[in-house]
Amino acid sequence: MTVTPPIPPSRTDSLIEYPCRFPIKVMGVKTEGLVQAITLIARQFDPEFDAATVELRESKAGNYLGVTITITATSREQLDELYRTLSTHPMVRVVL
Repeated sequence: MTVTPPIPPSRTDSLIEYPCRFPIKVMGVKTEGLVQAITLIARQFDPEFDAATVELRESKAGNYLGVTITITATSREQLDELYRTLSTHPMVRVVL
């Protein structure tokens, strides 16, 4: 008797319906240029990104800055690449 392993779900399976508005929280050391760098990256992945929607929140000690961007997500691949790009930026510490 041959047992066939279960088929893993494909990467296209998603609980998200595209396109949709998708918030992403980015944290980095509070330094000049952080917000601009994040905004430029957001525009690479969403040409319609509105920088006026950016939300900022300083850490308690004021050393870090939380930046929330909301983009129009069009695919899982777009989100994966955006997370990768943000995560590898030298000014960014965490992407949620």
